[in-house]
Amino acid sequence: MSEHPQEAVEDDTGTYESGLPGILGTIDEWIAKTEAVMLAAGVILMAINTCINVIGRFVFGEGLFFSGEINRILIILITFAGIGYAARHGRHIRMSAVYDAFPASGRKVLMIIIALFTSVVMFFLCYYSYGYIETLYSRGRILPALGLPIWWIYVWAPIGFAVTGIQYFLTAIKNFTSKDVYLSTGVVDGYADTESEV
Repeated sequence: MSEHPQEAVEDDTGTYESGLPGILGTIDEWIAKTEAVMLAAGVILMAINTCINVIGRFVFGEGLFFSGEINRILIILITFAGIGYAARHGRHIRMSAVYDAFPASGRKVLMIIIALFTSVVMFFLCYYSYGYIETLYSRGRILPALGLPIWWIYVWAPIGFAVTGIQYFLTAIKNFTSKDVYLSTGVVDGYADTESEV
């Protein structure tokens, strides 16, 4: 049995409060709420769709003919809504061996460069994903089961890239305007020790 009481792990899934001032903070919080609703609704709908399809196959001998397409749409939605969410909460994978070797002032400069570069890459991907959607639109392809134009399901790609680009740009602004180093607008750089002895 542990001699030390187990430390509470910080819950970052509650209400999100932006660390940015004024209108930027309001925009950041609005985007965060929209993403949270999209992610929650997407996961719940995918679970319901899959369960209904499984029950249909085993009870009635035939599943929903459009179930696969709905899950495909929801996976795309969750993926591209999730990249902005991960950026907002500082949850992207980081290779930080070199970054951690710098003093705080060096990490701040490096974080600003990383955030601005990543923002530019996200907007670049947004531009090209928009071009991809234009190509799909011009070809007139449709989903076989649902009959929807296929370009509709890929609309989330440029939206997700744009939101992530905005989030990284706001992270750079946050690092410009504060004394601490921030991984995102609301997450201060650092490691929490949450391990406990068993």
